[in-house]
Amino acid sequence: MRGNSPYTLSFPKVKAVVVSGDIHGDFNQLVYKLCVQYGMTDTLLIVAGDCGFGFEKKDYYYSMAKRNDKRMATANNWIVFVRGNHDNPDYFDGKVFHRKRFIAVPDYSVIRATGHTILCVGGAISVDRSWRKERWTQITAHNHHLVSDEPLARNIYWRDENPVYNEELLDAINEHFAIDTVVTHTAPSFCELTTKSGLESWAEHDATLLEDVADERATIDKIYNKLYADNHPVTRWCYGHFHQSWHSSIDGVLFLMLDIMEFYEIPS
Repeated sequence: MRGNSPYTLSFPKVKAVVVSGDIHGDFNQLVYKLCVQYGMTDTLLIVAGDCGFGFEKKDYYYSMAKRNDKRMATANNWIVFVRGNHDNPDYFDGKVFHRKRFIAVPDYSVIRATGHTILCVGGAISVDRSWRKERWTQITAHNHHLVSDEPLARNIYWRDENPVYNEELLDAINEHFAIDTVVTHTAPSFCELTTKSGLESWAEHDATLLEDVADERATIDKIYNKLYADNHPVTRWCYGHFHQSWHSSIDGVLFLMLDIMEFYEIPS
């Protein structure tokens, strides 16, 4: 991404587009499910966040890709990763982790495949962030070699995890694209999950958690409202994050919450 121009990718050889829920570092299982268990070919798979980048050393992810390159090439498949809250944002610039068959893309990326124009926006709030910060302090107290200012150093929590509203990029996208599908990690506030059960117990140890989660959902609302105001022909919106499965048509848009490793194929 440069200036206010969106990062774009086109996959002209793709015949199917599939969106997956969170994978939490199970990269090999994801490739196996795509290429072997389901036997998909000529397919673009988009992971809707919580991919698991940052919990291991960077070489781990490059080795994973190398190990799976042949299987992915034989099936002619690609995987695009969208940023979740359980991901180091520094991997998601379209360059740090960009191999022929595996790409971690920036927020507000536009992907074109099978006649679809897909907007991808990552980020969410970790409800267990207070525990993660405390746990990492405990880990590094006994493993001093893990303490590092290197952007891709291992960690289990990243401060800049929240989604960010970028009106300039949305304006730039509006000038050149008509978005019909959206993939985010979290969801607009009017979509499930809407209850605070489970959240309130974490909030007892995190004074601003409820406010920050409300802001997270409000940010996605702003993206939805902007796309609506700009008359984008959005018909589908996929997201993960909540580890449950749900779908509903709201004002002409089919919203789909995908469970962990749940696949949804976008109709061509």
